[in-house]
This record gives sequence, structure tokens and C-alpha cells, in this order.
Amino acid sequence: MIDLEKHAEAILSAALRNGGQLAEIFAEETFRTTILLENNKVEKVISGTDAGAGIRHLTGDRTLYGHTNDLSEQGLTRLANEIAGGADGEEASRNFAFAPERFEIVSKQPPKEIPTPEKLELVRAANAAARAHDPRIVQVAASYGDSLRRVIVVNSEGRFAEDVRPQVLFYVRVVARDGDVVQTGYETAGGTLGFELFDEMDPETIALRAAKRACLMLEADPAPTGRMPVVLSSEAGGTMVHEAVGHGLEADHIDKGVSKYCGRLNGQIAAPQVTVVDDGTLAGKRGSANIDDEGVPTGRTVLVDQGVLVRFINDLKSARKLDMDPTGNGRRQSYRCKPIPRMTNTMIAPGTTDPADILAETETGLFVKRMGGGQVNPLNGDYVFEVREGYLIRNGKAETPVRGATLIGNGPDTLMQIEAVGSDLGFALGTCGKDGQGAPVSHAQPTVRIRELTIGGTR
Repeated sequence: MIDLEKHAEAILSAALRNGGQLAEIFAEETFRTTILLENNKVEKVISGTDAGAGIRHLTGDRTLYGHTNDLSEQGLTRLANEIAGGADGEEASRNFAFAPERFEIVSKQPPKEIPTPEKLELVRAANAAARAHDPRIVQVAASYGDSLRRVIVVNSEGRFAEDVRPQVLFYVRVVARDGDVVQTGYETAGGTLGFELFDEMDPETIALRAAKRACLMLEADPAPTGRMPVVLSSEAGGTMVHEAVGHGLEADHIDKGVSKYCGRLNGQIAAPQVTVVDDGTLAGKRGSANIDDEGVPTGRTVLVDQGVLVRFINDLKSARKLDMDPTGNGRRQSYRCKPIPRMTNTMIAPGTTDPADILAETETGLFVKRMGGGQVNPLNGDYVFEVREGYLIRNGKAETPVRGATLIGNGPDTLMQIEAVGSDLGFALGTCGKDGQGAPVSHAQPTVRIRELTIGGTR
């Protein structure tokens, strides 16, 4: 990779030769391994390194962005000149007195040092464990992925920051069939860490969780339809808070006026017992890093404090436009993409109530143990979420499994209807999609009870 300490000033100056408020270089080198097993066969084993850089030019609302795989001084200068050719803006002050800051998340067992056959054994073991669980299992897919990502961010305001981030992700999806009934179970594990993940959780355990869930739902009753209380287990993870709340608090949606939370800063948007936090510093969690992809240190950002909206999730551009400090949430999928405001690890903070008491005090309703996918409209907050594992509540007990349930509601309305918040906390992880970019995230919540939601069912 190019020595940016030596060449950054010249490249950034070239990008700003026709004026502009900010120029930035984002350089990246990522080593990645991907393994996929389906239908008892290893379908894919890919390892390789991808390296490149992007240059961004900002003036007001206007962003110019380009990227290249040519990491030489000549290649980046050529890209900077091309970008400057489309620029026309007032010249801002510049600071090239760089004081480089270097960070690294160190894994105990770097995946790059683990032989590929040992990684292959993980997906084979998961496949065997899932298929041995029940003869009704007809399909198993197991995937393993790791990456080691080194990023350097340098800008014309004097910022120079580097971060090294390991990632591991293991995923198992199981399909079970009984006659005409087909159900799917899946389980994931991973985070910003190394191969030590499998010291804590073996692939057979991950696979068995997916297999048991698929078979349980084969035997479940069809879910009823109607409005009822809902208890979300901490095991459900924070899918609800991520989708129905978090996206609406990303500052680009606020700036464009396409969020239900526009104009509600410092107003009550949730029940008083609800606090929502985004925290990119949590050790080992999938959304964590030392800096964001603009070089801003990550941090713990309280978004909703005891029901009151106090902050938005922003990047440099949106922070300046909204006259706020950046929160360390400018993220991008790779050097090919410009940064945008993105969540990292988002959660409803734990309360003080015993989770067992929340369920015991719920006479009837739906207990959601595991959430599935869903969709949300950030403009009005309406959402629909799939329930992967759910149970009917009768007399304070969740004993009857049901399948085919969906949660239908509105994010802001749901926040106001949370009437109990447990003292536990459970995490889920995934890859969040936005504007064509994927970003690793995790989300979490305690056990919570929602006074009433619409349940879409099959009976």
C-alpha cells in the first residue's frame, strides 16, 4: 500500500485544486476467505486480497467520489485530478500537519494463520450434526467467512487514522419437511474477533440450534391473527430496535425529511423505561471498530434517554449540516463506496425487571423467542417482521409453539407501548443493507413486553 504519510498532502491538494471544503483518501486492504457447503458438497472455497482506495470531495451538499485499484502515487494523483475536474467551490482552510493514529483489534487466533482444511472441517461438522438430528431435515447450508481489513483514512483537515479489524462469521440454515409442511431454521455466530470464536461455540452446537428450531416449527400450530400483547425474549436479539427505530434515527434520513423522527429531537418518543444506545466500542461485537470509515473514533451514543430522543446517528457530512458532533458512524462497505450514517451495535438498554416476571405477569399473548427478517418504511415507521420461533402465552406461560406469525406495527407507536423492560440482554448479528451497501452489525435488547401488536397468522 502507498505511503500516505509521504504522499497524502500532494494527493489531497490535487483533489482541492478547484476549491472545496474537504478532501479525503480512504485506502483499504482486505484479506478474505469464504467457504460454502450445500447439499452435502463444498460448493465454494475462495481466498484472496482486495486492495484499493477511494477519494472523496465535499462541498456543501455535493459529494464527488471515485475509486481505484492503483495504489501508487501516480494512480491516486490521477484520480484526485479527475475528481477535481468536476469540483467548483470556495476554498476552505487546510491542515496537512498529520499526527497518525494507529489502532488494531488483535485476535487471539488470527484466521489467516489457520489452515484451510481446518476451516473446511467446520462446515462439514455442522452439516453432519444438523442432518443427524432428525430424518425430516432435507437441506443444510453451512458457510464460514473471515476477513482481516486494514483501513487508512486521511483528510485535508489533518486527520490521519489507521485501523485493523478481524471478522469471523459462521452461518447454518436448515430446512425440514413433514409432508406438505416445510420450515426453516437458522443460526449465526461471529463478531470482530478471530478463530477463537470456536473455542466458545463449536459448529455442531450452532447447527443443532438451527435444526431443532426447524423441526420444532414443523410441529407447531398455525399462528392466530389479531391484536394481542407481545413479549419479545432477549434471545430474539434487537431486530426490532435496529429496523423499526435505528434506521429512522440515521441522520441522512433526518436531513432528507424521510424519517418519522424528523422534528422530534428532545421530545418524548418512547416509554420512560426505554433507553436506546448505539455503541461501536463493544469488544468482539460484529459492528465494532476503533474508528469509523471517516477516521472518527467510535463511541457509545445514547440516542433515546428514558424515552426522550437526544441524538441522531451521523457521519461527518450530516453532522455538519445538522450542527452536531460526529458520532463515529460514518461507515462504508469498501473503498468502492462513499461513507453514510450507519448503525454499529444498537440496543435497548437493560431495565430492572426480572425477565421471568415479565412473562409470568402476561395472561395471554405471543412470546417471540426468535425473530426473522422484516422490512420497515423509515418515512412513517411502519414495519412487518417474521417470527422464526414463537409461542402462545396462556396464564403467564409460553408453552404452545406457533408458526407463520408476523409482527405488524409502527416503530414510534411500539416504543410508546413498551410497558416492561427486563434486566437481561441478548445479542443477534447480521449484515445491514442500505443504499446498496452492506455493513456488519449487531443488535440487542432485554426481554420486553409490548402492550399490543397486530399479529398476522395463518388461522
